[in-house]
Amino acid sequence: MQLVSWNVNGIRAALNKGMADFVSTANPDILCLQETKARAEQVDLPLEFGSYHRYWNSAQKPGYSGTAIFTKTPPLSVEYGIRQEHHDGEGRVITAEYEDFSLVTVYTPNAQDELRRLTYRMQWDADFLAYLKSLEEEKCKPVICCGDLNVSHQEIDLARPRENRRNAGFSDEERSGFANMLSAGFTDTFRHLYPDQKDAYSWWSYRAGARERNIGWRLDYFLISTEIRTRIADAQILPQIHGSDHCPVSLRLK
Repeated sequence: MQLVSWNVNGIRAALNKGMADFVSTANPDILCLQETKARAEQVDLPLEFGSYHRYWNSAQKPGYSGTAIFTKTPPLSVEYGIRQEHHDGEGRVITAEYEDFSLVTVYTPNAQDELRRLTYRMQWDADFLAYLKSLEEEKCKPVICCGDLNVSHQEIDLARPRENRRNAGFSDEERSGFANMLSAGFTDTFRHLYPDQKDAYSWWSYRAGARERNIGWRLDYFLISTEIRTRIADAQILPQIHGSDHCPVSLRLK
């Protein structure tokens, strides 16, 4: 089974930059999108998406945030949000339950410049982890969580850790929030397979030729319940795929 996650930074913009060609070539069984910035009725999907069942969670604020799941196999059930009203107005989470696992796609809130939204971000991290653990218990099946988690966990996960120590995405608090997920029984699939791989990033600023120079951050992940990490066949970051300031990441399961 091939799964792909991609923060498209606006699905309509990404479609104009070759997103459909990527989907046609990669042909994932499940495609998870973040930062769609659109409602379903605003998007004219090309034929490449015809074989997918589609589920959208759009923010109340137009043109902001939003997630989507496109899946060839219809889920047993679909849930939107994390069951907390104060979190669920921004369209950040979709959960699709399958026979063998629950799949959660997430667009984690950014702590923003000068960490002005850090307090909310830390509450989100705690509540989101609690939601993932509740899924494991309620459904009695493992969880696959993917998306833009808006954090680089270790210094190896960004090009300039020293300069960004107290910036959004690399604060001690956000990194601890990610570490809590690992401690709670989730595995970072890419680092599990490639613990020492450097220069592996999934987001680059549009400024100063950052992508061409590979001055990036690893912000996009596939995390899985540790009990199924023996099923990991491969986990990849796909920097050669353009169309957004993020690139897709993928997970192949046995």
